[in-house]
Amino acid sequence: MLNNIGLPGLLLIAVVVLVLFGRGKISSLMGEVGKGITAFKKGVDDSKAELEDSVADAKDVTPAADKDNA
Repeated sequence: MLNNIGLPGLLLIAVVVLVLFGRGKISSLMGEVGKGITAFKKGVDDSKAELEDSVADAKDVTPAADKDNA
């Protein structure tokens, strides 16, 4: 059903959405979408950094040699 929308169909959908919601509402909605995407990317980067830190900490754990026995 959605395989043959094409450019004219997309333009028609855009015009209908613009008429129904208005320019101001659409721009505020897109601003909120942008903030959501930014927050999502920040969360992904933070979790990636946390995982990398935990992996690095796991690799650094080695038995400490006794200095008196050396």
